[in-house]
Amino acid sequence: MFSTVRYFIKTSIFFLIVGILTGLYLMSAKYFGLPGYGSETISAHTHLILVGSVIMMIMGVALWFFPRAEKTDKKYNPDLIRFVFWLMAISTALRFIFQMLYGFLFSEWITYIITCMSVFQIISIILFFYSIWGRIRSVGSHIREKKGEKF
Repeated sequence: MFSTVRYFIKTSIFFLIVGILTGLYLMSAKYFGLPGYGSETISAHTHLILVGSVIMMIMGVALWFFPRAEKTDKKYNPDLIRFVFWLMAISTALRFIFQMLYGFLFSEWITYIITCMSVFQIISIILFFYSIWGRIRSVGSHIREKKGEKF
């Protein structure tokens, strides 16, 4: 497993832990009347777990699992993948922070930051799967399938 894969997976685990702790706070806020319980903070919590943890884990495992890019594959670029990792990690963290902040402090400028970070997350996901598209291919199973082997 190479370092970029580990970055995706470890960051995914970090986001999961922060998301679970946020959920614990939200549960406490709901039942004990603490500030910050509302749709924005619930959305931040859910988004961190689903996008920050699940999607980043999928990206890391896909990068690790699929075969190496063929030499003729012009789309796959390890530097682009590293850029995507940083763009995804930073935009996810900032979206979470500002969406949590928005749950406590209503300000229009925060909504612009949340929207920009959401756009960066979408760009990250599109660039990632564009880059690894050529790696999603069979490596020998098509030969076994022609011989009648079933999976």
